[in-house]
Amino acid sequence: MIRNTEEFLSALRAARRASTPLVSIRTADPASAIALTTRSLNGDADNTPLLSWDIMTGLSAVNGPGKKMLDSIIGERSPETVGPADALSLAAKLGDDAVMFYANPQRLWHDPIVVQGLWNLRDTLKAVGAVLALLTPPGSVLPQELTQDVLVIDEPLPSHEDLRSIVRTTFEHAKLALPAEDDESRAVDALLGLAAFPAEQVVAMSLSKRGLDHDQLWERKRQVIEQAPGLTVWRGGEGFADVGGCANVKTFLKSVLDGAEAPRVVVFCDEIEKAFAGTGTDLSGVTTEMTGTILTWMQNREADGCILIGPPGTAKSLIAKATGNTAGIPTIAFDLSAMKNGIIGSSGERLRGALSIIDAVSGGRSLWLATCNSIGSLPPELRRRFTLGTFFFDLPAPDEREAIWQIFTTKYGVQDERPHDDNWTGAEIKECCRKAYRLRMSLRQSAEYIVPVARSAADQIESLRQQSSGKYLSASHPGVYEYNRNASTPKGRAFRALER
Repeated sequence: MIRNTEEFLSALRAARRASTPLVSIRTADPASAIALTTRSLNGDADNTPLLSWDIMTGLSAVNGPGKKMLDSIIGERSPETVGPADALSLAAKLGDDAVMFYANPQRLWHDPIVVQGLWNLRDTLKAVGAVLALLTPPGSVLPQELTQDVLVIDEPLPSHEDLRSIVRTTFEHAKLALPAEDDESRAVDALLGLAAFPAEQVVAMSLSKRGLDHDQLWERKRQVIEQAPGLTVWRGGEGFADVGGCANVKTFLKSVLDGAEAPRVVVFCDEIEKAFAGTGTDLSGVTTEMTGTILTWMQNREADGCILIGPPGTAKSLIAKATGNTAGIPTIAFDLSAMKNGIIGSSGERLRGALSIIDAVSGGRSLWLATCNSIGSLPPELRRRFTLGTFFFDLPAPDEREAIWQIFTTKYGVQDERPHDDNWTGAEIKECCRKAYRLRMSLRQSAEYIVPVARSAADQIESLRQQSSGKYLSASHPGVYEYNRNASTPKGRAFRALER
């Protein structure tokens, strides 16, 4: 796994020393990849023939030696008319140590002629030490015919120091005094996850004589994130102060946010059991493949996370959304279903692209929070990746309901006599207040139009409580969740003796 520019350059140099003929560079900025590849030549770029091909401009030279080689292999043809397959045929004529960049082959390698043309170059280029560099976007997957013959190298997005340099250079070009250290750090955090070109553009656009507009920097970052299918940035303003009850899980998550290696991004997976339904049994194998990809990614990145389980309306999603705002970091909603696509291989590419964005934006420090109404269908190996624990959210106790009433009666400006609320969820209290406000009713009148989930789904809640008792942490009280059928309010304990 390549983390920074120096590791990327080192990988390119190693491939060059070994005369690796076919290299796929997965990059968010092809121009940057070409520049870094040239830089990896250790000062020999002026003597190394460099050529480039793309579907619009055809075959062209990147430097002087490249122009001489292009003239020697093109013959009487016009370089602009060289097509995808012809470019590969001409690549077979490359001389010693030459490098040809081939843009966006992932759009072409569904064609058997292109795939065969790429494979045919393996031994030919190796014999002369030449390289064909395939420039592809992050997450691209090679066709099966080429997986054993093409070296894949991922270009990392700009590091903190790279982005710091971009900010300073932009200020210098604008002839403005360099920003204060805190202001510069905030700008770098907002740019983290952008490629060099859009980072330069957004800094320039956000710059004025008053300094940087950090809101504009973050908005550009949100746009980049949301271009990936299945990723959206939560824009709500909820914090832990807007959540009544759930004291234990809020205390725990605050400790995570304030602890060592604090997360830079919260990844929110809502109803995760639905997203991974069919793992191991789906006939297409798409869900199973995507599950394996996430498992591997979370293990390799040592990603932390919590699973939040409980009946609907018990503040699981609200806690997940409020965590990012409480820490002042973005919350990215992760929708696996939206990443699926009917084109073979496309779903996996989308998922890998989304994960690469999360990795870049978080700098390798993401906190995953997944909600579910039933944990039984989740693959055990996926549950184990959420190493920070599983919290059970029961129906709120009387003191928690009182806190929730306070929040929503204040928000909606309805302060009359409250209805009987035994076994209501927080979502039902909110809806009662909202209806009273919108329909100009009293709270008691509004309550007549609400059927609590504790009544409509009593059997499911009872079963969920019994399944969770003694197995998961309590969201409300310290320790393991314990359910007592005869008690009015299930509580947790600080310690629980386990039978051997």
